[in-house]
Formats: sequence, C-alpha cells, structure tokens
Amino acid sequence: MDFTAQRLVFRPGDDGYGEEIAGFQTGFTQRPAIVFGAVGADDVVAAVSYAAQAGLPVGVQATGHGLPGSSDGGVLISTRRMDSVRVDADARTVTVGAGVRWGQVIEAAAAYGLAPLNGSAPGVGAVSYTLGGGLGILAREFGYAADHVRWLDVVTADGTLRHVTAHSEPELFWGLLGGGANLGVVTALEIGLVPVARVYGGAIDFDGREVDPGSILRAYEAWTRTVPEELTSSVAALVYPDMPQLPPPLRGRYLVTVRVAWTGSAAEGERLVAPLREIGPAVSDSMREMPYTESHTIHSDPDFPHSYCGDSVLVEGELDLAAASELLTMTGPDAEKMHVVQIKQLGGALAKPAGNAVPYRDAGWVVGVLSPLEGTSLDAVRAVQERAFELFAGEGRLLNFAFGAGDRGASQDTGDGLYDAGTRKRLAELKATYDPANLFRRNYGVGNAG
Repeated sequence: MDFTAQRLVFRPGDDGYGEEIAGFQTGFTQRPAIVFGAVGADDVVAAVSYAAQAGLPVGVQATGHGLPGSSDGGVLISTRRMDSVRVDADARTVTVGAGVRWGQVIEAAAAYGLAPLNGSAPGVGAVSYTLGGGLGILAREFGYAADHVRWLDVVTADGTLRHVTAHSEPELFWGLLGGGANLGVVTALEIGLVPVARVYGGAIDFDGREVDPGSILRAYEAWTRTVPEELTSSVAALVYPDMPQLPPPLRGRYLVTVRVAWTGSAAEGERLVAPLREIGPAVSDSMREMPYTESHTIHSDPDFPHSYCGDSVLVEGELDLAAASELLTMTGPDAEKMHVVQIKQLGGALAKPAGNAVPYRDAGWVVGVLSPLEGTSLDAVRAVQERAFELFAGEGRLLNFAFGAGDRGASQDTGDGLYDAGTRKRLAELKATYDPANLFRRNYGVGNAG
C-alpha cells in the first residue's frame, strides 16, 4: 500500500521541504528522507504505518525548540498544521491539537478569565512541552502542566490511534506524561485551565558589574525562604552581546535578573517583592499587575529562531550558594562566550505526587545553562556546561530544559539522568510493550527493559 498517496509529503529537493523541516532551533540539522505534513490524526496514522513498514525511525516536530541533536534519514512528522484550540469554559479545560503553541491557548482561554499552565515562551508547542512535564511560570502554585491532563489521543507504533485516559489505559497514560515522545505521537490532548485572568509579576534587573552577583544570589535565596509557596520565581544571568539588534541599554551589559509571578493581589505582590528592591540599584524594574496575556513579558524570551544548546541539573534540598556564585563567575563577563544561566526555585505544588512519569519531585531547585552556538563549537560549549553542572550535587536533569543534549551522559538511548531508576525502568517496560522496535527514537530515549 502506498501510504503517501493523497498526503502532504515532502522529500529532499521538493519545493517546501526546507520550510517544513525548519524549526526554532537552528543549531542542529535534520535531514529526513520523507516528511509528512500532518493535517489530522489520519495523516499521523499513515506516517507511522509507513515508517513501521519501511523500518524507519520517526521524529515529530511542532515548533522545533527542543531537538535532541542532529539527524539524517528516517521519517519526520510535522504537526504544525494541527493547530485547533477548543476551550470548555464550564469544565475549565482546553483541547489542543499537536501543533498548537501556547500563545494561542493563552489568548483563547483569556476570553473566559482562564489561563493554561504554560511556560515562559508563548511560541513553544503546548503538547511537546506538556509531554516533557511542563514547568511553567505558575508552577509552584499549580504544579506541572502534565498533572492537569485529562486525556490524550496518541498514535502508537502499531499504527493505532488510541484515546488514553487514566482509567482506560492507566499505565500508558502515566508514561506519556513525562516520558516525552517515546511511546507514540500525540495528536491532541485535553488539559485543565486555572481561574487566572491577571498576574502580578515582572523582572528586576541588576548590573552584575556594579552589584556583586554573589550577593544578589544570597539575597534572593534568603528571600525565597520568606515568601508563600504559591509564588514562583527565578534568577537569570547573562552578558548581552554588543549587537546593533539589541536596545542600546542592553548592549554588552551583564545583567542578573530576578523574575517573579504571583496570582495574589498587587498590593501583596508589592509587599512581597520589596526586599528584592533593597538588593541594590536596579537597571530596570518591570514589576506590576498585568493581564495574563502579557505574562510572557516576565521572562521576555527571544522569539526568533537561533542556534543554541542547553541542559540542566536538579538540586535536591537547599541551593549551594558557593557553587551558584562560582557558576556566575564562570559564565559572566570574563567567559569566552555567552551563556544564559537560570536558577529556578521548585517545591510548592511541584513536590506533590501525581499519576504520571514526571520524576524528581523532591528537587528544590533547577539550574540551567543555555549557550548560543554562533561563533563557537558545540564541544567548547558542552565543556563549559559540564564543568558548570559538576559544581552541584545534582540528582538528575529536566527534560523540558534539554536542548540539543540527547547524547549527554551515557548515550541518547538511556536518557542518562532524565529519570530516576524506578521511573526509567517502568518507562522502558512500557517502551518494550508499545514500541518494541524503537520506532520513536528521534528523541531523549528511555533505554530498554533489560
């Protein structure tokens, strides 16, 4: 049977092939032998069936933010056209297609005074983010996005489209949420919304050359011990390149930034952040009450495709301030190349157990390092990142923060550090059941059940 007949299919050399494989991450190349531009679940079934019959590996791309690395050959399923969003305001849920970006969901939910548990960048794909756990800007109040999923439609390696709930197929439901793209291609899911229409938050920027970065970290960490567990915050540090594309106040500047999101009142928010304003003179202070549709301005992530790689380390218990300060020294103004450091407080609702495969819920902090690749080599960047992560007595890594890091550690197949031993064993057993030929291997793997 010709599974490609009457489908939107691209092969190398075809018009549209380059556009179809292009994604947000430009530092790693994909060169699939065939791309299926999926419009609906039937196209995904056809693509998976074709790959299984041909014995080809399968990759999936909605936006291309979290590629594990470069790849050549095989099948790529492009889901960007599957962008339907349907809000059920009474049930406080939203059903999203595989290609939906968070910005679409935020806008649709806002009409009903609701919000999704999205991340910091509205251009990120909602489904892939959620399958990786989903550590969002309101995470300490509401937990991981994966904790709020009601059902998923998924095409497994046998070409079957399954409607999966915690009751219909509890083990598969558990593994899909946190297991990434290992067990099938999710074509749609329903997830809960929260009654949030506005948020108090923003960012306070300090000049790391004028205010000691170590003192900023110490003051921030002490402050986190005093705030409600519903408040979500983080610190970021980077030396901005001296580029004409950037606003003049940012060019060449070393900024250490505290970022906050809080759903309580603006008056209480002002009281809570007051100690942060005493750390030192601020370059800028954007703390304010805002509609949730403006919440992306808290982090102001870049919205243009670029080349980068990154990874993280999860820290159990208290943050090692000496290690964190040394990390800022390593990646600060004296570093040879630019690095973006993010230190995010976990805990709160993130620590609560849930019926999914999101691991390391006892972690207190996540430390991430993301490095642009322009003008440097991947090996040089990874050497810096490895030294950075060795500073911390970490217990694992966060799948949502793995960018081009598929081969870090033992091998891509083992997903080294992405799961604790028990979770990884259970995921590997599911993999052996639902994908014994390892068709879905263009991702961060879970190893085998042996």
